[in-house]
Amino acid sequence: MVTIKDVAGAAGVSIATVSRALADPDRVAAATRDRVLAAADALGYTPNRAARGLRAGRTNAIGLLVPDLTNPYFAVVARGVSQRARSHGVAVFVADSEEDPAAEVDLLRGLVGQTDGVLLCSPRALIRDTDVLGAHPAVFVNHALDAAPSVALDDVAGAVAALEHLRSLGHRSIAYVAGPTTSWSDARRRDALQAVAERHPELEIHVLGPYPPTVEGGSAAAGVVIASGATAALAFNDTVAVGLMRRVIALGLRVPHDLSVAGFDDTYLTTLVTPALTSVHGDVTEVGRRATDLLLDRIERPDAPGELVLLPSWLVQRDSTAPPLSRLVPAPTTSPAPAEPTPGAP
Repeated sequence: MVTIKDVAGAAGVSIATVSRALADPDRVAAATRDRVLAAADALGYTPNRAARGLRAGRTNAIGLLVPDLTNPYFAVVARGVSQRARSHGVAVFVADSEEDPAAEVDLLRGLVGQTDGVLLCSPRALIRDTDVLGAHPAVFVNHALDAAPSVALDDVAGAVAALEHLRSLGHRSIAYVAGPTTSWSDARRRDALQAVAERHPELEIHVLGPYPPTVEGGSAAAGVVIASGATAALAFNDTVAVGLMRRVIALGLRVPHDLSVAGFDDTYLTTLVTPALTSVHGDVTEVGRRATDLLLDRIERPDAPGELVLLPSWLVQRDSTAPPLSRLVPAPTTSPAPAEPTPGAP
């Protein structure tokens, strides 16, 4: 293992000079600093960030708060966060609120006390109404809050692409199986769908829900989707779409012959179902990486202005969407949308 002593020997300077060159380079002459950095790079030396953090009063750890770690989307975000944090020698503490806003606030309070900064994925609680964060560095994922840094997929472009795809297939009556009402992404998608419908008066958009962003939520929506007369449905996420497809098929309809179905997030679920699910794709791992970059920068520059980083999204067409066929709609038992267990979603 390469040590700071090895770097000092290779650069021909003292250990103290190496330490200053790496931790506070402005205190070292440029030529000396360059020599130290070149030696460290040649030897593959990585400074002990934990020790440096203790001297600076830092933990060298960040928190990641998610609403549901069993949701494939958040698991992939967590992987991106972990990858980027590991490359910087930073530990990641992951907390799962299990869709509970009250638990989210409690978990956030704990993370604030143990980390240098926090990543909040699709927060369920109304964070702006709490004083939990205070001045603690924070970055939001799939949510924009005031001047705080945020990273999200461009779900507006994704929603438009999905709706235009269904329209191009000949669908004119389309259901949107909505997520929870406080979801930032859901609100943006609704607005985007409405804008497309205004450009194409022949379209009839049925906004149904809200429904929990789960397989069970999609299953609960199936009867309402069928009763709406829609020939296609765009679901809030892939898990909702899978639940919807399974229930629709159980009720005697065929996907996509009787009902086309599309989802969001393009998770691994899309190819585990039959027919394979059309879905809006984005680089979710990159979402986690970029959010981590913003947070590490925020920790170093707490007064830097916030920014919303939108990463591209596009539609991946598979077998669950096709031109509409006339169908005899069965008469399933319908029920109103179930009450949301918690507000908010990606």
